[in-house]
Amino acid sequence: MRFRELAEAYARLEATPKRLEMRRILVELIRPIRPPDLARVLYLSQGMLRPEYEGVELGVADSLARRAVATATGTDEGEVARRTKASGDLGGTTAELLEARSRAEAAHPLTVATVYEELTTIARAKGEGSQDEKVRALVDLLDRASPLEGKFLVRFVLGTLRVGVREMTILDALAEAFADGSKAARARIEAAFNLSSDLGLVAGALVEHGLDGLDAIGLEVGRPIRPMLAEREPTLAAVLERMGGTAALEYKYDGLRVQAHVGKDGTVRLFSRRLEEISAQFPELVADLPRAIRHRPAIVEGECVPVDADTGEIQPFQLVSKRRGRTHDLDRVRAEIPVCLFLFDVLMASGRPTYSEPFPERRTLLGSLLTPNDHVALAEQRTVSSVEEATAFLDEAIAAGGEGVMAKSVREGSAYRAGARGYWWIKYKRDYTVGLSDSIDGVVVGAFHGRGRRAGRYGAFLLAVYNPKRDRFESFSKVGSGFDDARLAEMPKRLAKYETDAPPPEVESGIVPDRWMRPGLVLEVRGAELTVSPVHRAELGAIRPGAGLALRFPRFTGRFRDDKGPTEATTSQELLEMYRHQVRQESAPDPESPDETT
Repeated sequence: MRFRELAEAYARLEATPKRLEMRRILVELIRPIRPPDLARVLYLSQGMLRPEYEGVELGVADSLARRAVATATGTDEGEVARRTKASGDLGGTTAELLEARSRAEAAHPLTVATVYEELTTIARAKGEGSQDEKVRALVDLLDRASPLEGKFLVRFVLGTLRVGVREMTILDALAEAFADGSKAARARIEAAFNLSSDLGLVAGALVEHGLDGLDAIGLEVGRPIRPMLAEREPTLAAVLERMGGTAALEYKYDGLRVQAHVGKDGTVRLFSRRLEEISAQFPELVADLPRAIRHRPAIVEGECVPVDADTGEIQPFQLVSKRRGRTHDLDRVRAEIPVCLFLFDVLMASGRPTYSEPFPERRTLLGSLLTPNDHVALAEQRTVSSVEEATAFLDEAIAAGGEGVMAKSVREGSAYRAGARGYWWIKYKRDYTVGLSDSIDGVVVGAFHGRGRRAGRYGAFLLAVYNPKRDRFESFSKVGSGFDDARLAEMPKRLAKYETDAPPPEVESGIVPDRWMRPGLVLEVRGAELTVSPVHRAELGAIRPGAGLALRFPRFTGRFRDDKGPTEATTSQELLEMYRHQVRQESAPDPESPDETT
């Protein structure tokens, strides 16, 4: 396949904000393609070279990309920087410079396979001399690229493809391109993806063997399964009613969700809920899991929490977050912030998949294969059948350092539903009293210039929730409270790779920020209550025509949800349920007051 065809499709995708049109473009693009090009196209279209869990990164900084563009186009690097600063898009600058360059048509036009191979070479370049090697490889590609190809090549290496394509849209396109496009076919394709976390693998099986070929895709140690997610209920009585009167309650540990893969030989790989490998950050878990888990190979899931080294008491989440992404001083940090992994589920034991078994059977199996030690333990659990029992267990959980309870169905059919959200699991933090008591994980989609003491930096941020049915991010809040000087100074660094001049096609908001952001960074916020708003787009029209949902008096809690990707943030449907369940004060001000809907 010619790379030009892919670049032309990207240009059409970039030009439309309509999801149905995006799907049509994707279907036309992928329908004629076969493996291995099909997997390459799907990975590239997500801005990746391999599935997310493999953690393959190109490692090309802006300065390296500018140097490559300058070399390939015979332009002074300072001129490249000046043009890019004016436009905000090095990809666009590259296209302009390649357009102005006089050259003959490339004797050997770029193919997807060639581009993929060269980009892989860039990603593999490590150590001394690697930067020069990356620049040379990128220059080689740009020397053969047309202006449009160069635009998307440079955007890709910088992680700013900007075509608005996400997994759900790709799954829709696969169902239409290689099956009958029905809901049933779409569900089977998504189920295979949730078990494998690999769109290339799923697409290959679908093309070569049809829908029935997806049945061969199962669990594999070292390849993470997409995590099952929970719903909310406003009271413990509602939780029990939803679960038929009886539920298994577990401590809701305020930590880092971890999926642990333990090979038959004792090799351990740890994955976060967003499928990043985090093994190197928790060497004590890597060392102790093989001793704790019998009946290997196994895949288990738990919550990694910081504990007091002397008392064993659970410590605040902020402590364990300090170990995320750390590559230096691990021994010191390990001693200062010890952790324990509290296991709550088993997805494979002795090489046999167990995720389809009812939850009570999985819990019993988990207890039988675990030998607890200082760093691996079993999550506290109790089966309850009354509000009084549930309340007593909630009190215990909070007293022990938890933030509430997780309720899990014990009924027949309580299988582990990979990647799905439903009422088989319900999270409950504390009794709902007045207003909105739960937190919301919002995605930053815009930033506003600060005023007064915050002048010269960002002072507030536009947040959105994810609507999986529409594959869109819908705004619900403009938040500026809760940020101290240190957090505000940190935000530009965290947001730099997401900045964009144009509104991202997957974002919907009636508010226009000073600077748009592609969905990426997730923040935890709280507020007084949810109201209807004429300017926000979350669940637009669900409560009142022309109005979405907004968080009143929002405040950043100080917690960055680095463990969550943007599509794992709070959903618009969750926000709607929270609105319906919140308890309002009798004397609450008019919820439609425009100055309270940001």
